[in-house]
Amino acid sequence: MKLFQIIFIFALTQISLLPQSKTDADIDLAYQNAKKGIYWALSNIPGKKASLDNDLIGEDKLYASVKISKEVQGVKVSSIGYHQTNQVEITIYRSYESLKAEGYNVPSSGWGED
Repeated sequence: MKLFQIIFIFALTQISLLPQSKTDADIDLAYQNAKKGIYWALSNIPGKKASLDNDLIGEDKLYASVKISKEVQGVKVSSIGYHQTNQVEITIYRSYESLKAEGYNVPSSGWGED
């Protein structure tokens, strides 16, 4: 009888974890899409514009909304990643020197001269 109770309790805990793991997986996919937006923005820093807004769309789906703006001696990148009804936002700040050190193409004209 105790074995049956242990198996029953184990089965209930496993069933209750399924929705949580699906939610975690959905949030992870939204997070991955937000990271893709960050990487896209860092690879596409505008030359003369003070800011840039762009949506990453593929297969009729919105993957990320990206905003990049010039700041004093650096850049601010915000990316909102989407997956189904979930969204995750990441905001990073990078100096021009660290971007150059990481190998990103930072336009020299007008950047960092504020």
